[in-house]
Amino acid sequence: MPDVFINYRTGDGDKTALTLDTALSHRFGDERIYRASKSIPAGDAFPRALLSGVRRSGVLLAVIGPDWSGHPRLHEEGDWVRREILEAYVCLIPVVPLLDGRRTERLRGADLPEELAWLADCQSLRLDHHNAPADLARIGDTLADLVPELKAADRTAARQDGEGAVRNAVGDVNGAANQARDITGDVGTVIKDSRGPVHTGRGDIHQHSPTISGDGVAYVAGNNHGGISNSFGGSRRREDEER
Repeated sequence: MPDVFINYRTGDGDKTALTLDTALSHRFGDERIYRASKSIPAGDAFPRALLSGVRRSGVLLAVIGPDWSGHPRLHEEGDWVRREILEAYVCLIPVVPLLDGRRTERLRGADLPEELAWLADCQSLRLDHHNAPADLARIGDTLADLVPELKAADRTAARQDGEGAVRNAVGDVNGAANQARDITGDVGTVIKDSRGPVHTGRGDIHQHSPTISGDGVAYVAGNNHGGISNSFGGSRRREDEER
């Protein structure tokens, strides 16, 4: 069952209809987007298939080009662009005008057949082909808000929910359990059961010993069984100064 019916005029908005169909089908699923040249099986009577497709849809997206309202066929009762829009209106299905390109102006009721004058009051969307990725995403977001079934089928939302997510389940572990993915920044160190000096970073380490710097000190740890003789650089410097 389709959720979005793409209404367009062959030879005028069919390229934009294909762009919409490709993007929306990728996001929501091919079977949820109805485009006549794709969705009507060979051998089916297209008048019945078109009207049935409109009635079963959740929203009709009408592709409006720069000269859409001035097309002479729009004033003919048998025009299929007109019939599809009126069928959606009678069935209380939302109709969203899709302004094709940055030059297309909003519809004006005075330019439309009397039966379609209400279309000028409908809030429209725009597809600027120079900004297609952002506009297509916005169109998809709007349609998903209008049709709950589309929101449930939104593959983009499912991918965003899964990006960067980490889910852990650890049970019956004796010891450390570690899981890591991409790491940015510092990583801490955990040390267990240490029985001696441990150094995990920068700087000096002193284990039960004094800190010694400069000349003139002798430090002996343990027993000393002999003499200690020192020569310190400080004395030599003073002797040199006296000469």
